[in-house]
Amino acid sequence: MVLGAGSGGVRASRMAAGFGARVAVIEERYLGGTCVNVGCVPKKLFVYGSHVRDELEQAAGYGWQLGEPSFCWPVMLGNKDAEISRLNGVYGRILGSAGVEIIEGRGRLAGPHQVAVGDRTLTAARVLVATGSWPYVPDIPGVEHAITSNEAFHLPELPERVLVVGGGYIAVEFAGIFSGLGAQVTQIYRREMILRRFDGDVRRFVADEMVKKGVDLRFSVNLAAIERRGDLRVCTLTDGSVLEVDCVLMATGRLPLSQGLGLEELGVELTSRGGVVVDVDYRSSVPWVLAVGDVIDHIQLTPVALAEGMYVARTHFGGLDVPCVDYTNIPTAIFSQPPIGTVGLSEEAARLDHDVAIYRSTFRPMKLTMTDSTERTLMKLVVDRQTDRVLGCHMVGPEAGEIIQGFAVALRCGATKSHFDHTLGIHPTAAEEFVTMRTPVE
Repeated sequence: MVLGAGSGGVRASRMAAGFGARVAVIEERYLGGTCVNVGCVPKKLFVYGSHVRDELEQAAGYGWQLGEPSFCWPVMLGNKDAEISRLNGVYGRILGSAGVEIIEGRGRLAGPHQVAVGDRTLTAARVLVATGSWPYVPDIPGVEHAITSNEAFHLPELPERVLVVGGGYIAVEFAGIFSGLGAQVTQIYRREMILRRFDGDVRRFVADEMVKKGVDLRFSVNLAAIERRGDLRVCTLTDGSVLEVDCVLMATGRLPLSQGLGLEELGVELTSRGGVVVDVDYRSSVPWVLAVGDVIDHIQLTPVALAEGMYVARTHFGGLDVPCVDYTNIPTAIFSQPPIGTVGLSEEAARLDHDVAIYRSTFRPMKLTMTDSTERTLMKLVVDRQTDRVLGCHMVGPEAGEIIQGFAVALRCGATKSHFDHTLGIHPTAAEEFVTMRTPVE
């Protein structure tokens, strides 16, 4: 019995069924989970849409004479909804063809090996909790007048002025989306720089590029209160300043969606944030209760949940002896504007245990040399001086996620700087810069 039809739950379900298990999935909202419905997929579609204005402006440098462009939010929204609906159907067919029963409703652990759904009580040898995470909203006066990323995908119209609260990847991505679509965006963050835990050069570089694109970035300030006046949201900040906006987006983190599932009543151990505590085989403190994905509050990424779900199916139902999920060198992309791709250690993390050499290059992308755009690209390698091994590979610029994916394979194989140096580049591309950086920076 699987609680949640998101990435981890669906992957574990269909693979377990393939190994001969009798499987049912209980889902109360939508097939595909956060990623398909209010996360990765619609976010990336919105990012594509918000890039079009830049493309139109840059077209003039290549001789294209275009009229005054206009943007229709409802058209993009409707097309997005149609695509999400298609994917919901795909997930349903995947589960159905694997022989997995889909039960609509909210599942709750009701006793040993028992799950209650509505007025039914079902039994299962094992229960996999894969309920994901949910936006966290701090308790401040008037916060009910704000939205989260969930609601941002369903706004009836594009707001003209937006306040984005937060400094993580969701905040950064939505600031770029709204700004790219033509809204006036202010982003505030209570710390001194966005994207905590990412490489320092990457953080500063992205912040500078966002400001160049028109985002009003404000650091060391937070939201104190929201007052609604008609359609306006009057926002008081902790520095005493006041902003009038049409929309306040709270991108202040996500917490495991573990409450109300009957976990604590059965003795399942949870962290202070609500994450299910599991061992290396994803068993909770109650051995027949397993958990994967965002609900274990480890690394909230779709490919990680998929890997965990596959491991559960292979080991618990396939009887296979497979390696545990390796959480080192997980590549990550942030679809900011410009986007970020990164794998391995940041410079700051590497310096804690290694004597490092830093290779860094910034340049103007070739595509923009015939335009008025001042956007630049950053590439960076963090290398262990003693072993020559590349510890981290970071990029800010067009197609960063696509480029870093390949370098993630290289780092997984233990690539050294010498390997990079002896690899011929593809010319002319931005990616070749990673194999042509020869001199470390001071």
